[in-house]
Amino acid sequence: MILDLSALCSSGNAEEEIKVHIGMDTVESKMGAFPIIKKEPFTLHLKNVENRRLLIQGETDVTISVPCDRCLADVSVCLRLAIDKCLSIPHLLGKEEDDLEQVEYMNGCQLDADRLVYEEILFLWPAKVLCAEDCKGICAKCGANLNESDCGCDRTVPDPRMAAFQDVFNKFKEV
Repeated sequence: MILDLSALCSSGNAEEEIKVHIGMDTVESKMGAFPIIKKEPFTLHLKNVENRRLLIQGETDVTISVPCDRCLADVSVCLRLAIDKCLSIPHLLGKEEDDLEQVEYMNGCQLDADRLVYEEILFLWPAKVLCAEDCKGICAKCGANLNESDCGCDRTVPDPRMAAFQDVFNKFKEV
């Protein structure tokens, strides 16, 4: 959703509230595409502070389906997005050429609300997603989900420091 903020940027000390509907259905990144299960419309509070700064504030919850890092089962991850941005208005209007941080969600005085939400989601993305704290994962040999049942595969991993001894035993093994 693209919001035109040119009237707000040109009038000093103006405030505006805009109801925003998230248009994204998936969150796409280098890790893959993750469907958004639940998204609610939210209100963005915009304020022009003395024709110098534009304050952007809002809060919403977004629920995304992410696979468990151990067993690959789908997990619903709820992210609480608290948007609180402060941008330079002269920079947005192109009157001042500073080395200010370039923001991806602004193009002049047009705000891309979906891109703003996308950046907040990436910022809050959890480092590890687990379906349960005691998730057993999947079997490295057959790929069975060990949370559902034991597959019976031999999952013992030999100590690599003892590999030379294991080679000797295998070489001189009697039949």
